[in-house]
Amino acid sequence: MNDVAAKITVKGLVQGVGFRYFTYHHALKLGLKGYVKNLYSGDVETEIEGDRSIIEEFISILKAGPRSSRITNVIVEWKPFTGKYKSFDITF
Repeated sequence: MNDVAAKITVKGLVQGVGFRYFTYHHALKLGLKGYVKNLYSGDVETEIEGDRSIIEEFISILKAGPRSSRITNVIVEWKPFTGKYKSFDITF
């Protein structure tokens, strides 16, 4: 297993379109741990931990987004795995 962490910032029309719930659903489905939250800038931030190949699949899903979103950029910052997350949550 190749566990890593990633901080993902999604830019575009991603607030008010169900993006956090979309992210939550797919993170749970893939067995990833971490959080998703809206940022004051209008972006959505996700910090996630799990197997690198699964996180890469998750990033591809985020790049597509829910139907009503318009993604302009996805920024990924890879980090070392810490194991600090026990679940995946929507935070505020």
